[in-house]
Amino acid sequence: MSANQGTMRIGEVHTLLRQEVPDLELSKIRYYEDKGLVQPSRSRKGYRLYSERDVECLREAIRLAQEEFVPLRVVRLRLIEQGLLKDVAAQPSTRHAARSTAANAVSIPVPSPVMTEATDPPTPSASESSEPEARVAKGRFLTTAEFLKACDLEPAAVNQLVSMGLLVPITQANETAFTEFDLRIAQSAAPLIERGADVRLLGSLRRVVEREIGILEDLTQPLRDQGSGLSADQAHDAAEAVAREVSALRGELFNRALRDYLGR
Repeated sequence: MSANQGTMRIGEVHTLLRQEVPDLELSKIRYYEDKGLVQPSRSRKGYRLYSERDVECLREAIRLAQEEFVPLRVVRLRLIEQGLLKDVAAQPSTRHAARSTAANAVSIPVPSPVMTEATDPPTPSASESSEPEARVAKGRFLTTAEFLKACDLEPAAVNQLVSMGLLVPITQANETAFTEFDLRIAQSAAPLIERGADVRLLGSLRRVVEREIGILEDLTQPLRDQGSGLSADQAHDAAEAVAREVSALRGELFNRALRDYLGR
């Protein structure tokens, strides 16, 4: 064990856990970190430093994934529920490598009410609406100023939604940009925030969605395996069908729970 505040380097953690899991590779520990299943601190020189809690978090993640075959998204939720992992947005996967790794730390400035000539947006053509919603619906991205205007939220509220992982802006040409999904989520959150909702409570909805996707992964993985006999398009269509069925079931369960809550 390192003398640095009682923490361990990744090699020490690997040696320790291999006593329990002999086939554990060092790359697996890094992979779990990439998936947000462990959050080691860093030394001044950039070395990973694992606390006893981090080691216990890894141990439980390995057990859930390898012994109970729990999907990694659900593993993360289990770790949060057990108090082993802080509830912060997971790092992007390789499928979203274009997203900024600093998305959760983005700071939205208050846009200046006066735009200089150099920053004036181009005049839209007759075939292109000037509304931000119309542009983003065509696959384009919103600048910070456009996004704030379209979602009608204060910069502080947007920063909170980003920090809770509800909004996941990307970096385009070294500038923060928002997607169509970000806009829809922000517009859905706006009335709740106006009612005084704590953004941390809204963040729990993200965990609910992650859990539902974990269930979907369990149900559709056999369809996506190479031995399923389905083409990639067929597997995709089948997974979408299962997703609709899961969504329908969840909706009915929610309706029943809401009825019981309201007493009607």
